[in-house]
Amino acid sequence: MVIKVTVKTSSKEVLIKKIDDVYRISLKSKPFHNSANLELIGVLSSYFHIPKSSVKISHGLRSKNKLIEIDRE
Repeated sequence: MVIKVTVKTSSKEVLIKKIDDVYRISLKSKPFHNSANLELIGVLSSYFHIPKSSVKISHGLRSKNKLIEIDRE
């Protein structure tokens, strides 16, 4: 499954909202040394109840708009 994600960093709390087919995710981490991407993977694995190894950022590693591949076995 592939989902579209828009990320907002440096937020006070972690929020996930789904608007149409795009997940808007607010993260506490700053976009520095890949910490926001690592937090995003952790948040999505908790949200979908899957291991972190099943979540992969396939496009947009350095962008706020990302495509995420989720392997739901």
